[in-house]
Amino acid sequence: MEKSILNHGSPEVLEARRIAEIKSLSYVERLERLFAIIEVSYMMRNAAKNQNQIIRNEPTNN
Repeated sequence: MEKSILNHGSPEVLEARRIAEIKSLSYVERLERLFAIIEVSYMMRNAAKNQNQIIRNEPTNN
């Protein structure tokens, strides 16, 4: 099992590390990450709508 590394440090250092990581990715890898973010965003937006719809359609137990 690989030892986990916590990201402790100043925000500037963490941001610089993240930018360097992204710059090291290929174009296709960047697109894959972008599409993953878009997909998660879409799922979260629709989950909230679906949850509200389910709550409104539940019968009340009076």
